[in-house]
Amino acid sequence: MPRWTKARIARFGGRIHGKLRAHLDELGFMESDDGRLQPPDSSKDGLRAMHRLHRAERLSAEECFLRDAAPRLLHNFANGKEVVPTKILPRLQVVQANSVESDLFRLASLTWSVPVSQGYGRRMRFLVWDDSNGKLMGLIALGDPVFNLRARDQLIGWSAAQREQRLVNLMDAYVLGALPPYGDLLGGKLVACLLRSREIRDCFAKKYGERKSIIADKKKHAALGMITTSSSLGRSSIYNRLKLDGVPYLSPIGYTTGWGHFHVPAELFAEMRKYMRLKQHPYAKGNRYGDGPNWKLRLVRAVLDNLGYNSDLLRHGIMREVFACRMATNTERVLRGEVGHFQYRGLLSVREIGELARERWLVPRSERRPEFRMWTRELILDLLDPRPRIQISPEVEPIRFFATA
Repeated sequence: MPRWTKARIARFGGRIHGKLRAHLDELGFMESDDGRLQPPDSSKDGLRAMHRLHRAERLSAEECFLRDAAPRLLHNFANGKEVVPTKILPRLQVVQANSVESDLFRLASLTWSVPVSQGYGRRMRFLVWDDSNGKLMGLIALGDPVFNLRARDQLIGWSAAQREQRLVNLMDAYVLGALPPYGDLLGGKLVACLLRSREIRDCFAKKYGERKSIIADKKKHAALGMITTSSSLGRSSIYNRLKLDGVPYLSPIGYTTGWGHFHVPAELFAEMRKYMRLKQHPYAKGNRYGDGPNWKLRLVRAVLDNLGYNSDLLRHGIMREVFACRMATNTERVLRGEVGHFQYRGLLSVREIGELARERWLVPRSERRPEFRMWTRELILDLLDPRPRIQISPEVEPIRFFATA
């Protein structure tokens, strides 16, 4: 192996910058006069198109898994004719690691038009089943929230010290949505409402109620007070002002500031990490539990700064709408330290939420849009093809690949 001299490392860094510029050009990004990136098209179809290369890369990496899992697990997806809207009844199943359910979650999440992440730190994953026919209707995955999220922090009104102490009471829904044909019936609204359920609260309490924090190395008593999520495609028509029986389940609280690194492909990120390893930078050793979801963002920023380039290349300009699900009636007061315990008044079960959502959205939608019955489970295979041949339902709300602040 040739020796990595300073000059060779510098040339390697220059090639990284050149590859990033070429990739941004391929995605169609433009550059403003002040050096910031501008997305070529802010429509939902335009944003999906920008993720197409990233999605193709992800599906190619999963080729061996798909070849094994798709034939084995396809029967879990519903044909349209198997769905009876008036009988739809959701049930949550906790996904355990290295299980058949874990494979099914992984397979189903690969149908999203925007690739989903593996989550960070604490993690809770759920399959949402339709008990009326035994078919998979949706996915939920909760993980650690980002430390800095302006819209959330302004809503709560907490100080930096309060946030550091009580962020343990928050989770972020990094996967949240319905699968076909339930998406065409506004099933994404039903699945999103399940965040505010007794089962989600109790599962969190059982798993994380008393657990030592890896970062702070302290034992913390956690109770779930809020779940945040955001739309990867700008403003969300599915999550916006989501209510059942007059009770808000998701509330819009603002937008992200358009920073992130979804536009940095995995192969190029691997080269960036190698570059920082050659420079003996501590960020190259990240990607451990406790490093937080912004580790990759920090590493890419450090690479650009180290090379003397404008870190505004991380400002992709795609602002995602942020939503909050308050689990308690006094969520903000507890998070600010004004009172000691969450008041979980009015939390319903998954079954009760499903019955309300079914009558509110799914049944009326089925009467207006009966074409959902034409869906066949074999069409799932089209969604697993990096060269999309069919239009993905706009009612399936994909979640971002990486968390952004």
